[in-house]
Amino acid sequence: MSADDGRTAMDGAGSGAGPLSIGLLLFPAVTQLDLTGPYEVFRRIPGAAVHLLWKSLVPVRSDGGLTILPTVALADCPPLDVICVPGGSGQVDLMADREILDFLRTVAGTCRYITSVCTGSLVLGAAGLLDGYRATCHWTSLEQLRLLGAEPVAERVVIDRNRITGAGVTSGIDFALTLTAELADPDLAERIQLSMEYDPAPPFESGSPRTAPSGVVEDQRASLADFLDRRLAATKRAADVLANQT
Repeated sequence: MSADDGRTAMDGAGSGAGPLSIGLLLFPAVTQLDLTGPYEVFRRIPGAAVHLLWKSLVPVRSDGGLTILPTVALADCPPLDVICVPGGSGQVDLMADREILDFLRTVAGTCRYITSVCTGSLVLGAAGLLDGYRATCHWTSLEQLRLLGAEPVAERVVIDRNRITGAGVTSGIDFALTLTAELADPDLAERIQLSMEYDPAPPFESGSPRTAPSGVVEDQRASLADFLDRRLAATKRAADVLANQT
């Protein structure tokens, strides 16, 4: 996957000088749609440079087995207007990865927007970047944000100042269109949505715990119970680290 495929070479999408620069964190066991949904939106912004960031340029395997190629190593990361952290089972390890957390703290100091999709918000929280902010996350782990100083909000996209967070997996497209409207204008976001024919019409009303049958929700929680316990333990450890830093 190349960050330049299909991108129109036009400058001026950002408010500052030069092209808009967007960084998507790529990591082992990322949920690929958390990453590629926003990527598909952002790469359609005229003049945008979209970077897939990891520690090295070695191919990275997603949690579903798809291999994705980073385009920029963290050490070579250019100045960013936007940093976005997707989610996935690999997020658990990132919450204790000092190199990643330090990188996020550093780039957050100069980014216009600090963002996430799904459980990527827990990584932002572990870096201390959501303390006092409203934020969202995948529904199974939403309340864990509170342990990291954030206010959990059960909405598909949450904006609080320059923090924009998307809920689970498919909400990454909604998140990216919302951010595009902020970065450029709503008209561009609408044109991108149309170009993607993003017109959801799900076959079942089971895409949210608010609408899914209770038995489906309970089965999903049960099937994820062991992993959710491991994620919660990682969140508690990250919260302890943050508490000891203050």
